[in-house]
Amino acid sequence: MAQENRNESSEEKVVQIRRCSCVVKGGRRFSFTALVVLGDGKGRVGWGYGKAVEVPLAVEKATKAANKNMKEVTVVDTTIPHQVVGEYRSSKVLLLPARPGTGIIAGNTVRAVVESVGITNILTKSLGSTNPMNLVKAVFNALEKLRTREDVARLRGVEV
Repeated sequence: MAQENRNESSEEKVVQIRRCSCVVKGGRRFSFTALVVLGDGKGRVGWGYGKAVEVPLAVEKATKAANKNMKEVTVVDTTIPHQVVGEYRSSKVLLLPARPGTGIIAGNTVRAVVESVGITNILTKSLGSTNPMNLVKAVFNALEKLRTREDVARLRGVEV
C-alpha cells in the first residue's frame, strides 16, 4: 500500500525505446526494450530497463525495475553542491552547479535524469559515447559522488 502511494507521486520518463527483430519462418518477430527514469522531484531517482513483445509491457517492466533501483541524491536548493564527473564505460558526464534562473542546460538523456531528481539549475556536458543507457549510468555515477559540506566535515571529524 505504501509503495503504491510512493509510485503515484513519482514521475516516469521514457528515455529510449528500441525495436529488435528476429527473423523466423513466418516472417519477422519484433520485440521492444524500454529505458525509463523514475523520480519524485525531491531527491529520489531510479532507472530501469525492460524487454517485452509490446511497448507498454516493456515500459511497465522498466518502471518496476526503476522503482526497485531508487537512490537518494544530495540536492542543495535547486542545484548540486559541487562540480562532479560521472563515468560509465566510454561515457562521461560533467555536472556543474548553476545560479538560480539558469535552468537545465543538458541533452535529452541527462535532462530526463536531472529533472526527475528535482534539480532545476544545472550545466552539463556529455563527453565520449552518447549511448543513452551508458549516459544514464554515468549520470547516476556522478550523482552518487555528491556530498554537502556538512557530510564531508562529519566524515573528516572537522567543524565547518
